[in-house]
Amino acid sequence: MQASTSRRSPSARHSMHLLSAALLAALALSACQAPGDVNSSTSKNEQVGKVRGAQAAQADAPHDKLQAADAAAATSAGYTAPAPAEPVKSMPAQPLVEYEAKSVGNLAPAGRTQAQVDRVMVTGSRVREDSRLMKRMAAAPMPVASPAMIAPPPPPPYYSQPANTEKYAEREDNPVVRASEQPLSTFSIDVDTGSYANVRRMLNDGQRPPADAVRAEEFINYFDYGHAAPKSLATPFKVSTELAPAPWNAQRQLLMIGIKGYDVPKQTLPPVNLVFLIDTSGSMESPDKLPLLKSAFSMLTKQLRAQDRISIVVYAGAAGLVLPPTPGDRQQEILDALGRLQAGGSTNGGDGIRLAYATAKQAFIKDGVNRVILATDGDFNVGTVDNNALETMVADQRKSGIALTTLGFGTGNYNDQLSEKLADVGDGNHAYIDTLQEARKVLVEEMGSTLLTIARDVKIQIEFNPAQVAEYRLIGYENRLLKREDFANDKVDAGDIGAGHEVTALYEITPVGSKATRLPALRYTETATAAGGKDGEIANLKLRYKRPGEDRSQLIETPVLRSGQRAVASDPMRMAASVAAFADALRDGSQYDGWGWDQILASARSVRLDDRWGQRAEFVRLVERAKSQIGELKPANGVAVSD
Repeated sequence: MQASTSRRSPSARHSMHLLSAALLAALALSACQAPGDVNSSTSKNEQVGKVRGAQAAQADAPHDKLQAADAAAATSAGYTAPAPAEPVKSMPAQPLVEYEAKSVGNLAPAGRTQAQVDRVMVTGSRVREDSRLMKRMAAAPMPVASPAMIAPPPPPPYYSQPANTEKYAEREDNPVVRASEQPLSTFSIDVDTGSYANVRRMLNDGQRPPADAVRAEEFINYFDYGHAAPKSLATPFKVSTELAPAPWNAQRQLLMIGIKGYDVPKQTLPPVNLVFLIDTSGSMESPDKLPLLKSAFSMLTKQLRAQDRISIVVYAGAAGLVLPPTPGDRQQEILDALGRLQAGGSTNGGDGIRLAYATAKQAFIKDGVNRVILATDGDFNVGTVDNNALETMVADQRKSGIALTTLGFGTGNYNDQLSEKLADVGDGNHAYIDTLQEARKVLVEEMGSTLLTIARDVKIQIEFNPAQVAEYRLIGYENRLLKREDFANDKVDAGDIGAGHEVTALYEITPVGSKATRLPALRYTETATAAGGKDGEIANLKLRYKRPGEDRSQLIETPVLRSGQRAVASDPMRMAASVAAFADALRDGSQYDGWGWDQILASARSVRLDDRWGQRAEFVRLVERAKSQIGELKPANGVAVSD
């Protein structure tokens, strides 16, 4: 009996205890009566049956009254409870099963608890099943209870930690490629930084990040390397390269490609039409989600001007417009609307995206910045939940000139895979906000690059000279690789660059004649010879981009000369190399020729660059924390990396 009771819901256990208490009281009263009492002629079984019947009726009455009161309270708070299920004419006895309450947000009025209101929303008809079971038990013959038959009090309710359902796209590191077999390497640029901030959150929480949460290009692009900038917006960005010995193996080389966008001062940004699309579902109620989100958007709101427009769309079980397009100088109205947001309900992200784009179109500013900023933990669970359908929806909407930025928040159910992909297909960028400092970095310090796109569909293609390069490996960008023919196809989407954005890419190169080659020679492959006049070129770099509003791409082409090789890597390259090696170490450390934690730390500490916001110092602390948490690195070949 104890095991059966422990599986029942709290309401069922409460009703059972009321019945037991009434039955014992009736038995005690019967025992106290004198032999000559008027009730002495009534059998004990009849007395017990009457008491049980009366108690069953009383047990049902509170349920009915409570349901009616709760339904009225929920209706007054703006929620309509579902119609009751049709009565069941005949139901065989069934074992009790747990039910799951559906969250309907904070609907509890004064004097009522949220738990009482939530009882209106139980799935199925559990309350009726409890009531029927009580009646059947009351009507069935039951022997008089003895002290040995009285069940002990039920055990306390069991509470378990929610399962970690975070989602990350699986990927494999880029392979080493022989230049004579495949001289071309083509990929889309990436300005996202969410992976680094998300992994930082995990390490600070004492958690080892899953390998697929680590994307090397987003680690590298989190930092500023001081790449040369263009002098005017006529050429929206400048490309620079550096070639030097690889820090982890002097028999190899490191090629760094830097792209710097023209930086538009905040005061001269065109008018901005922003729609804050905010997830207010029940999963967003923890402090690192909706409260942090509201503080982050408050920072951005305070940067707005009179010519800017802000709208707020929220979604939980359904989507709604909280703030229609409002001028940016009416900041208090915007802040008040943010302050009123509360979390509750399921997550219908599809409806929210549709309403946000419709709102952005209504307030569209020609020749201005039109953008939806989606802030969520990514846990879409009702409505349109298929990732492919959501991506198609966003891809269709980008044609209207409205971009999509995604901001990730929170832990436990964070959907990194979906947040990053929606930003990719929405001509936007993805960041993860784990602290107020990160919110300031993304939404205040980098506001121009976050909001204003200066070049679209930016693609890079490197052609390596097989006479100079035996092997090469692109570090990161695994989910941005393009086919060879995609480079010149203007219909193929690629990454965008915002005002002042920096993009950095690293190639590890093994020169011809080096003893550090990784791939064995093929029997039937002839040694390639350099074309006349090209023997001084390591590679040829091509870059394509579109100006905003244009459909035809522009081409930039520049050779990478052997004569430009540096004897020692610069500070920016050493920093980028340290970050790349750190990302690899978190993915099990198999690519960097014996570099361990101590080598990564020594390289990072040797960098002498401006660290205004303390990001490089923080990086050193993260490497130290990872070293203490993960311990010795063991590459794929099973040989431990020396520290």
